[in-house]
Amino acid sequence: MAFTPSSPSSPPGPSFPRPRFPRGPVPNQNKDEHRLNERIRVPQVRLIDEKGNQVGVVPTYEALQMARERGLDLMEVSPNAQPPVCKICDYGKFKYEKKKKEQIAKKKQTVIKVKEIQLRPQTEEHDLEYKFKNVRQFLEDGDKAKITIMFRGREITYSDQGFKIMRQLAEQVKDVAIVEAPPKMEGKKLIMVLAPGVAKKTVSTGTIVKVPSKPEIKPVGSQGNKPESKS
Repeated sequence: MAFTPSSPSSPPGPSFPRPRFPRGPVPNQNKDEHRLNERIRVPQVRLIDEKGNQVGVVPTYEALQMARERGLDLMEVSPNAQPPVCKICDYGKFKYEKKKKEQIAKKKQTVIKVKEIQLRPQTEEHDLEYKFKNVRQFLEDGDKAKITIMFRGREITYSDQGFKIMRQLAEQVKDVAIVEAPPKMEGKKLIMVLAPGVAKKTVSTGTIVKVPSKPEIKPVGSQGNKPESKS
């Protein structure tokens, strides 16, 4: 039997799959939001030293040399200016202080959530008390409360009962909440929104101011006050 060599179209040996490369733009590997040191590739910059003093327009290599002599970095702060504005600073310290300020600002932010409670017009009294306690807890935690009463079928005829429940709830939590959106029918739903806070009360002092009465003036010569005759 004669030996038949393999065709060049099918080379011998194991075959490997072709590598797949991710599509789209290549992500930026450098996470610094400012260009630093050798990455600043412009002929000249407007320089600010580490104390905040204006140095003026200087060649970029000279500004970089000044930063290195002081053991600091050259950071580009305004790349769109002509020429770009750069500052000599400790970039590590700059990032640390910026992150600390962001954390403080985040702590000061108050995120108010809206918690929803759903009721029915025929809800039993003990169930209402339990739901009302949940609403009070939401408000004391600093969240808003959205109360929704659902009417199904012929229950819409009990809309007055729904408004009564809403008034009852608003009265019970008036010490910790204000009515942000009064009860309103939206289709077959009665909705009211309560927000944390205490309603302002108008306090009247009830002070009575006495106005002095005018003194009684009796005319001269009237009866009982005749002038004495001189002898």
